[in-house]
Amino acid sequence: QVQLVESGGGLVQAGGSLRLSCAASGSIGSLNAMGWYRQAPGKQRELVASITVGGSTNYADSVKGRITISRDNAANTVYLQMNSLKPEDTAVYYCNAGIRMPCGIKEHIYWGQGTQVTVSS
Repeated sequence: QVQLVESGGGLVQAGGSLRLSCAASGSIGSLNAMGWYRQAPGKQRELVASITVGGSTNYADSVKGRITISRDNAANTVYLQMNSLKPEDTAVYYCNAGIRMPCGIKEHIYWGQGTQVTVSS
């Protein structure tokens, strides 16, 4: 059984910062690309940022320069450092990861339960 557990969400004023964490645990053979998505009320879930095992990153245009994704491979954890937050960043943030089981061949995508980020104006 694999779990992704997010933490670090909350309420912050515009211009403030938050750091989200997502730790993967359970039966993990290999932890591949990891990412953060967000879903605002009435909107589709969208990619915020992603990071490969080797550290290559990809960001949505709307967050470039304000948000940084990083990972600690030894701790099976991915982080999202969010600075200069705007009210439009308000959403539920979900992490995901491509994980292969110890005896498996195929990679499966797992999702965390989500953490609320609210940015007040």
